[in-house]
Amino acid sequence: MEAVHLFVQQLKSSFRDLLPIIIVIAFFQAIVLQQIPDGLGSIVVGLFIVAVGLALFIQGLEVGIFPVGENLAHEFAAKGSVLWLLAFAFLMGFATTIAEPALIAIAQKASLISEGRIDALVLRIWVAFSVGFAIALGTFRILTGHPIALYIISGYIIVVALTPFVPVEIVGLAYDSGGVTTSTVTVPLVAALGVGLAASIRGRNPVIDGFGLIAFASLTPMIFVQLYGLYVYSFAETATLESLRTLAVSASHQTEGMAAMFYKLFEELLGVVTDVLPILAVIFFFQYGVIKKSVPNLPKISAGILLVVLGLYAFIVGLEMGLFPIGEAMARQLSAQNNVFYIYLFAFLIGFSTTMAEPALLAIAMKVEEISGGAIKQKILRSVVAVGVALGIALGAYRIISGDPIHYYIIAGYIIVILLTVFAPKYIIPIAYDSGGVTTSTVTVPLVAALGLGLATNIEGRSPLIDGFGLIAFASLFPMITVLGYGIISNISQHKE
Repeated sequence: MEAVHLFVQQLKSSFRDLLPIIIVIAFFQAIVLQQIPDGLGSIVVGLFIVAVGLALFIQGLEVGIFPVGENLAHEFAAKGSVLWLLAFAFLMGFATTIAEPALIAIAQKASLISEGRIDALVLRIWVAFSVGFAIALGTFRILTGHPIALYIISGYIIVVALTPFVPVEIVGLAYDSGGVTTSTVTVPLVAALGVGLAASIRGRNPVIDGFGLIAFASLTPMIFVQLYGLYVYSFAETATLESLRTLAVSASHQTEGMAAMFYKLFEELLGVVTDVLPILAVIFFFQYGVIKKSVPNLPKISAGILLVVLGLYAFIVGLEMGLFPIGEAMARQLSAQNNVFYIYLFAFLIGFSTTMAEPALLAIAMKVEEISGGAIKQKILRSVVAVGVALGIALGAYRIISGDPIHYYIIAGYIIVILLTVFAPKYIIPIAYDSGGVTTSTVTVPLVAALGLGLATNIEGRSPLIDGFGLIAFASLFPMITVLGYGIISNISQHKE
């Protein structure tokens, strides 16, 4: 009975989270585009399924994913084996990234952008290796107690230093790659692992030391993809025209499938299971093979994992029924209009509303509120992050319309992040860095990608392959700025009081 009451509360919260999206879509359909969307009934049903899926997902996190991640962290800390812990961190990052659907789609696009020089499978393996390396490096940082800013700022300097030497076709792709590597299931488990590890080690603070693993997983792919782009443009040959044409047809079919209602529902479920299975395989191997203990409360943990799978599946099906078709259509329609004000307004509002409904951000915000003892409210944190995403996407849209090179904006953004890091309170820095990696996930990426490609396709002189990418990078960068700014302002206010 208590579980049912909790689910009802989560369902109410989910509807509140979806309300901004509904308001934005209704406003633009009625006031700007002045038309009733096709398939209105399907849209309503889809949004209801999204709310149910989000409620199931959150309940599953609290029952299954968070406890198992924290338990593993405590067991590794008690065992005292640094080598096994780093191996677990690496395999967790690698296994969960190699099957990430967003990465698969980006890798196929990369083959087209590079005229076949970049192999899609090799790129996926390379990016998965970079994420495994990132999670292991982030775990090592928690063990040593080093300040996270030292690592992240060094990484930004490497990204900026590499950018002038990287072919222009790769820059936007490399920046975007940092935003598509952390899946909705991976984020909460990695967060629980980091917080649990910091709580188990004497002298570590769960807030200051526990967060930050997601930030590493968002940073290293940018470096690795730039390096790989340099290599293939220097030594690799272009693919044949026929193989490129085959890849283009394959990518086109995938895009059509993502936009179709009820398209291969079984494959969607299989995709979610495929996303979860590598995580479970790594967890149970280390739990029974290395730690050599059974999982505590296994039936409850299993029920939680099942809720996560069902919730995420319902969430994705609901999005494909209700949100993706109308969102992509609106992005195309607005891109074809001459009034840029409506484009910027849509970019800002859709960035804010979709981020508020992002499951990965919700999971991190819940953990932040729990670990901070309520000092950082999850609704406030999500709102601050959503403002950052909204500003980033609006500025990214301006960048596409103006035709400016993307690296000028990104480098300027990194400089601002570095400056704010110097003045921000220590507790907010890892949370701010993590916020950039959890904003571009299940809800945001498809709509943002549709907007970027729509703008680049409809504006004369813009290339969809060169200018269409990069909005995800903006959506990952600006939340770090707004969260750091929020921490500075809060700190000043507390001192005044």
